[in-house]
Amino acid sequence: MSDESAHKTVYRVQGFSCANCAAKFEQNVKALPGVRDARVNFGASKITVYGEASIEELERAGAFEGLKVYPEKEPHAMERKPLRKRKAALPAALSAVFLAAGWILGEGHPYAAAAFALSIAIGGYELFVKGFRSLMRLNFNMNTLMTVAILGAAAIGEWGEGAAVVFLFAISEALERFSMDKARESIRTLMNIAPKEAVVRRGGREMTVGVGDIEIGDTLIVKPGQKIAMDGRVVRGHSAVNQAAITGESVPAAKGPGDEVFAGTLNGDGLLEVEVTKRVEDTTLSKIIHLVEEAQAEKAPSQRFVDRFAKHYTPAIMAAAALLATVPPLFFGRRVGRLDLPRVGLACRRLPVAPWSFPRRWRS
Repeated sequence: MSDESAHKTVYRVQGFSCANCAAKFEQNVKALPGVRDARVNFGASKITVYGEASIEELERAGAFEGLKVYPEKEPHAMERKPLRKRKAALPAALSAVFLAAGWILGEGHPYAAAAFALSIAIGGYELFVKGFRSLMRLNFNMNTLMTVAILGAAAIGEWGEGAAVVFLFAISEALERFSMDKARESIRTLMNIAPKEAVVRRGGREMTVGVGDIEIGDTLIVKPGQKIAMDGRVVRGHSAVNQAAITGESVPAAKGPGDEVFAGTLNGDGLLEVEVTKRVEDTTLSKIIHLVEEAQAEKAPSQRFVDRFAKHYTPAIMAAAALLATVPPLFFGRRVGRLDLPRVGLACRRLPVAPWSFPRRWRS
């Protein structure tokens, strides 16, 4: 049985903080028993599971990030917070305060290094945790590279530069989360354009039912000023329908028997009876939402190339940096051409066999 033929369920996920976390969640879900495949849409904050898995199992797979999982069609109000009240904003703000304090005191001040160290520890705590975990698994990603770079800056005494890097990274993380949440909020707003219930005539009686229970061929009763819940065809009545949300038309369109209407559009001053022609998941509005969410998940060719290139580039650069930090002072003394490495050279003097004790031809 292929993944496409397996039982497919779509869930919405709350709590994603970065693309790397989304990728790790996807791998954890794939490892669950009963799951044949899983695909995470980070931009839309959704996961598609092929196979069988309970919500409890999915949340355990995302426990490292405190993720919450909800069925796609279940109404759920997502918490909205301004940027200043978000969890990532406080570490960035405190990091900026201590960074500024260190700059004001000056690098020669005895407390400047302490201020820079606090800036690094507060702003980079989450980064360091993820970076060390990735380093232990030899997974060379952005967190690993940033962690090594900051620790390297601290090791050679450049506390100010390390604190500046941490602050810039912390503020970029906070802005990324804010922008992604705004994009997801826009998608949720689009989903709420169409009403969740509608008045349907069945067997000569009018009743209010959820849109998920409306079948093709049912007759909707759309009163003046109400939104149309489903795509369909007008069978009785005349009215002007505002279709701006779907077609972008600024002027309401006149509708009469035989004319097509769309879910999420606003009826004017006439009573319409509409024969449903599509199920809720097949309406024009649903297709628009699906295309928007799919576009969030798609990567440009250049981005896909960068992702593949980074897997080799990051470990290569780390290896090159390690060689640059060790080989010149060990074999060429403190200076190679115009490159001066005084701190590393000073550290090399403490070695049992100093590099400058090597034969001169090794250093020429």
